[in-house]
Amino acid sequence: MREGPAAVDSQRLARDIEEIAGFTEADPSVGYSRPTFSPAWRRARDYVIAQAQAAGCVTRVDAAGNVHARHSALGWQTPAWLCGSHIDSVPTGGKYDGVVGVVVALEVLRAVPAAPLELIVFAEEEGTTFNLGMLGSRAWAGTLSAADLSGLRNGQGVDFLSAGAEHGVDPGRLAAERVEPSFYRGFIETHVEQGPALWNAAEPLAVVTAIHGRRQYLCRLDGTANHAGSTRMRDRQDALAGAAEVVGVLEELARELDDEVDHTVITVGRLAVEPNALNVIPGRVTFSVDFRSPSAETLVEGDERVRSMIAEVSQRRGLQFELSCTENLPVVPLDPGVCGMLRAAAGRLDASLPDAASGALHDTAILAPFIPCAMLFVASRDGISHNPAEFSRIEHIALAARVVAEAMRE
Repeated sequence: MREGPAAVDSQRLARDIEEIAGFTEADPSVGYSRPTFSPAWRRARDYVIAQAQAAGCVTRVDAAGNVHARHSALGWQTPAWLCGSHIDSVPTGGKYDGVVGVVVALEVLRAVPAAPLELIVFAEEEGTTFNLGMLGSRAWAGTLSAADLSGLRNGQGVDFLSAGAEHGVDPGRLAAERVEPSFYRGFIETHVEQGPALWNAAEPLAVVTAIHGRRQYLCRLDGTANHAGSTRMRDRQDALAGAAEVVGVLEELARELDDEVDHTVITVGRLAVEPNALNVIPGRVTFSVDFRSPSAETLVEGDERVRSMIAEVSQRRGLQFELSCTENLPVVPLDPGVCGMLRAAAGRLDASLPDAASGALHDTAILAPFIPCAMLFVASRDGISHNPAEFSRIEHIALAARVVAEAMRE
């Protein structure tokens, strides 16, 4: 395998990953936590900015809180390639999710001083801080307004605009600073695969050609809270028992819709019980539903069946229900031209670059309607992600940087 741009330094990449991992709200022994706008997140962001400036870049923070960096000789309005990802994390997550894409872009800026490249660090990708993902890219693209952002609150009840004010978020500038497609040739996001396919196939990288669609729901079941000891089983309207049945039927639905081609998944990841007392029958349960598929037809069919199944369980158990769709993102095909450019760059390095699809959502899915986009996946050990055991080989990350750098040289 030809090395490509010799200035790509794997030790420097490894140092970046370890430095960013050190900025965490959690004990590293149980994982890495960087909620958006937290002190740990800000220190990690400041580290990236300082490293970019040391590489001769000028930097700015846009009105959505996203960081941008370009070489000082490259004007902000000169068409360039956008490259980067995010540094916020899920609670007690791993070192590599999001961070890999940021350090790859940073390393290309170091390795190819003339690269027509703009590094971007998106604010709040994960969605675990403000209960909706890709906020930085959505706000920059204009698909979320200032009013939308003001309604999104973190665990302390602080809305996105207020929490981000000291980090550059400015609702008054949002409209004026939306992404301008003419300034960008395209966007390349490098990310760990978050699945086992590449690791199992002993492939270091893949080019992502599509991102699965997603529908998310919030469901509330209302029964009757009553005494746990004196209420007979036949007289109960137990909201938690109803929710448990719904979780089971949704799992069966996902298995039915899934096949070797589709890879459809449904997850109930968050659940709140009221009154949540030891000796009281639950009177209300609120839970999330996350439904993903690479097939638009499956998303439509699944939506109808999710609704009918919840209605059927509720009616049979004497429960009231309320179901709202909180997010509806379509299947996103990525740009064939940018994918081809990455394949050609990998070929010049004598590296293989098989095709892949992403079951996880990324900022790429938000920007794809506006500028040409593609992704590089890096093999992830055993497919583990959102977990401190997350791991990708540094030589694979360095190869991704070399592929991007080779593409930029072209």
